[in-house]
Amino acid sequence: MRITRLALRDLRRHREADLDFAPGLTIVRGPNEAGKSTIQRAIELVLTRRVTSAAADIESLAPWDGDPDARTVIGMTFTYEDEDGGTHEGSVEKSFRGPRGQVRLELGGEVITDPARADEELAAISGVPTEGFFRSTASVRHHELAGLQRDEGALRDRLQASISGADRGTSRARKKLDRAIAGLQAKGAKNPGRLKVAEDAVNDTAARLRAGEEELGRLERDRDALALARGRRTESETALTERRSLLEKARQAERLIADRDAARERFERYRTAVIVRDELAELDRTHPSTIPLPVLRADVERLRTADTRIATLEAMLEGEVQVSFEVAPEVRWRPLSRAAIGLVLLGVAVALGGTLLAALEILDLGTLPAVLGGAAAVTGLILAVVAMWLRRGDKTQKQLRDEEVHRRLRGRSEIEQELRGVRTERDELLARMDLPGTAEAEERLRLEEAHVAEIDQRRARLDGLVGDEPPDGLPGRRDEAALEIEQKTSALDALGPIAREPRARERLEVEVADAERSLERARDDEAAARARVEQNPVDAEEVAGLAERLASWSEELAALLRRDRVYTRTLAEINTAEQATMQRATRYLERRMVADVARITGGRYRRVRVDDTNLGIEVFAPERDDWVSVTDLSQGTLDVVYLAARLGLVRLVTGDRRPPLVLDDPFVTLDDTRGPLALELLRELAADFQVIYLTTSDRYDHLAEGVLELAGPTAVDTHAEPAGVPPA
Repeated sequence: MRITRLALRDLRRHREADLDFAPGLTIVRGPNEAGKSTIQRAIELVLTRRVTSAAADIESLAPWDGDPDARTVIGMTFTYEDEDGGTHEGSVEKSFRGPRGQVRLELGGEVITDPARADEELAAISGVPTEGFFRSTASVRHHELAGLQRDEGALRDRLQASISGADRGTSRARKKLDRAIAGLQAKGAKNPGRLKVAEDAVNDTAARLRAGEEELGRLERDRDALALARGRRTESETALTERRSLLEKARQAERLIADRDAARERFERYRTAVIVRDELAELDRTHPSTIPLPVLRADVERLRTADTRIATLEAMLEGEVQVSFEVAPEVRWRPLSRAAIGLVLLGVAVALGGTLLAALEILDLGTLPAVLGGAAAVTGLILAVVAMWLRRGDKTQKQLRDEEVHRRLRGRSEIEQELRGVRTERDELLARMDLPGTAEAEERLRLEEAHVAEIDQRRARLDGLVGDEPPDGLPGRRDEAALEIEQKTSALDALGPIAREPRARERLEVEVADAERSLERARDDEAAARARVEQNPVDAEEVAGLAERLASWSEELAALLRRDRVYTRTLAEINTAEQATMQRATRYLERRMVADVARITGGRYRRVRVDDTNLGIEVFAPERDDWVSVTDLSQGTLDVVYLAARLGLVRLVTGDRRPPLVLDDPFVTLDDTRGPLALELLRELAADFQVIYLTTSDRYDHLAEGVLELAGPTAVDTHAEPAGVPPA
């Protein structure tokens, strides 16, 4: 970050000021009271102080000769680099008016007026998070350098604050912790610490409490026994009441379940009966035939006979009556029958003969006779079956020939007359049944028989369900049963889960008997415990007071021990953190300070050592061939060493950010040789950091990129006589 312009209004002696700074080394020169330190203070405020601050130092910034209502306004334009290395311009203006303070920060075309966000953006650009951090690193006052040589603790706090960003050091915190720990842990008899006082009080109160507790032991045991007995008695009474209530519910549930089951049986019976009754009524209304079944069956039988007779007569009338006497054909089945009988007898004889010869041991042919005999017998049986089939056919042919002869012998007129009579009878039957033919009559009979059978089945089922009860009352009986089922079910639901538990009554009867016995025992135990308590005269008030005091002292002791642990741990962590921080800082400072100190001192001091524990700085003196403390050096050399430390510190804590370095004449004690060398170092440093050097001398003007000259005050007191001059 590099400041290009600084505008001041109503800031101490600067009523109106507009200052331009070079990007590298700028020297701001002027006599005493010219406002150089005010410029340094303005840069600190515009970078770090919130505009809404109401601190007393803000009120003191107003000019002495300004308007009482005047408030300080600081404006600044600057350039900065982004993360990609690109350079941008920005500006900020802060008007310090307490809670009504205003800020306007312009970055990359964005305008920010929120004070908190504006300070965050400035801190991100400059790398300076707080005012204290800035004054510990990049803003150097000569009187601060001079003070550091007399107090190594101040330097240690500055380095610690620079690393951590804190505004306060750790030395004060360490001293407070040491005093607090000593006040807690003191063991002397005359001035005991708070821990010892609490421990003694706890031990004394505990001893007295133990004695009182021994006296109260029996009373407490008796009271505990009484409380337990009362609790058991109450529990027993409650359990007995619950079990009795559950038992009564279980009994009611059994009765309700039995009644509901009976009602369900009646409901199902009457519901089925109503259905069967309705089916019977429907069947009675939907007979397939209007003729009763017996009459219909007789008529259909007569139709069957008439159709058969008509078919016979029509067949007889198909041709002329011719009579022929044919010779019957030869019978075909007798030869086959005789052959079959012969083969069966032959097969049996062969099989029996082979068996007999084998039995008499005359000739053993094995199974051959049995196989041959079986084959002959099977063949004979097949021939016998064929003969029987032929015989049946011959018999049928003979019957047909005889019937043909008989038909031909009858008279044709007689047959025709009979045929007309049979047809007339059939037509009358069909007309009475209102059907076109015998097939329809057969179908009508079949349907009527099935319908009547279904009616008989339904009536038998209805008689089995309700007997002789009148059919008209069945729906009412069914609805009564359904209502009873609903009532019993509702009553069971009201009883709760006990109504659904199987064998609940038997279980609860056993539990009620056990609860009654337990209640009797609990009452006896309570009476015995009450008697023991009433006979015990011990008073527990004093012991209770001791217990309360012991608890209070114990809590206080625990709190003190916890505080002691916290203090001790905090001190150890501070020491550890400071040691690690200091080691990092001192090693870095040593590396950075060596080159700067050697350059400014012309090579006289080329080795620098920084102590990790007390941050004491030593240099290697060639005359003594040993290390010497910087406090033993001249003031000018001391300032050189501390300035090198401050420059190394700036490089350490700013990282990749480059805040402007504001130096308030740190080379006032340097001679004409070391002064230019030191300023040459700053000029080289200006390649990375913008350097603003405040001084009263013009001996460094030729080394600067830009010089700003400030005029000193001119006002004098004209109302008083100069000191030492007698009045005229």
